[in-house]
Amino acid sequence: MALAVMLALEISARSQSKTSNSATASATAAENPAVIFQRGQEALAKENLEAAERDFRQVLALDPNSGAAYANLGVVHMRRKQWSLALSDLEKASKLLPNVAGIRLNIGLVYYRQSEFLKAIPPFESVLRDQPDAMQSRYLLGLCYFFDERWKDAADTLQPLWAQESDKLPYLYVLSNAAHRAGEKELDDRATARLIQIGDGSPQYRLFVGKYHLNLEQYDLALQEFQAAAAADPKLPFVHFNLGLTYLKKQDYDHARAEFLQDAAIEPDLALDYEELGDVYALQQDDAAAEKSYRQALRLNDGMVNSDIGLAKVLDRGGRYEPALAQITRAGALDPERTDIHYLRGQILLHLGRKQEGRQELEAAVRIDNERRTKRIRQLENGTVPSPELMSDPQ
Repeated sequence: MALAVMLALEISARSQSKTSNSATASATAAENPAVIFQRGQEALAKENLEAAERDFRQVLALDPNSGAAYANLGVVHMRRKQWSLALSDLEKASKLLPNVAGIRLNIGLVYYRQSEFLKAIPPFESVLRDQPDAMQSRYLLGLCYFFDERWKDAADTLQPLWAQESDKLPYLYVLSNAAHRAGEKELDDRATARLIQIGDGSPQYRLFVGKYHLNLEQYDLALQEFQAAAAADPKLPFVHFNLGLTYLKKQDYDHARAEFLQDAAIEPDLALDYEELGDVYALQQDDAAAEKSYRQALRLNDGMVNSDIGLAKVLDRGGRYEPALAQITRAGALDPERTDIHYLRGQILLHLGRKQEGRQELEAAVRIDNERRTKRIRQLENGTVPSPELMSDPQ
């Protein structure tokens, strides 16, 4: 169980016992929110998510101001990867229990799991201000800075974790890259030397070397490293995903599809595999397979905005304009600042004959593009290389 989830559970139990005292003074045992809450916690610990959700909702019916129940409902949705529902409940919990750092940690984690790194930074920063020794918050915040190309912030945030994390390749890979780009030579040299020392040519080490080349668009060199890693350990997590990305960049769609399918067999819950498969099938003009893949990605992770957009494009091409409009509207609710969403929504509205609304969306796309020419928008719309191998929580 991730540390973020554990924090929320422990704090919720204490908070519920405090907030439910007045509400339960005259309640019978069967209607006692504290009793029901405890039962929900036990169900959650046993991964019985349906029972846990039912119990926490019953607590809220009796005690609508139970921040603890909202916090644990958020955890239930996190376990199901229902990120939008999780965020809604966690935000309610945070308003009711603003001093509980564990809830803010989970809010950051929800954004992080959706690759919304800019949105994840403030809650992680707030937790670290309250709890400077919180290792997971520091690690995740450092990664968010890294993905946002705030190299010095990333290096400075991650460096204090050296004693705990310097035996782990992902940490050293991120730290050495951030330090190098921030011009912190001593830290770069130390992290790189340690990376080489513990990597020792292992399959995971070659995976990260390949990732280095892939990010520099050195596709042939990346391919060599990923293939060597896969040959040494065919079941290494994410090696086939990165092979798929490399083949996709080289426009070798058949090999890309095969690699994503192979990674999905190893990591069946990785929504990114199905999102990338959807893109490959769409490029091969197999819209039926693309639709199936995008829908599977969204079943695994309801916050996959790119899958919403890809699915909307497929539906639009098939003349299924109303479902396409619903899909792109959902994407817009998740990320209202993306110009490609407004542009596609405008096109779909025009196809539906709703010309005024369509023109308004197209104008919004131009306006946002002019107003928000930031690095973050360019990253989102140009498609940076996904890094699921860096996304596992420290335990």
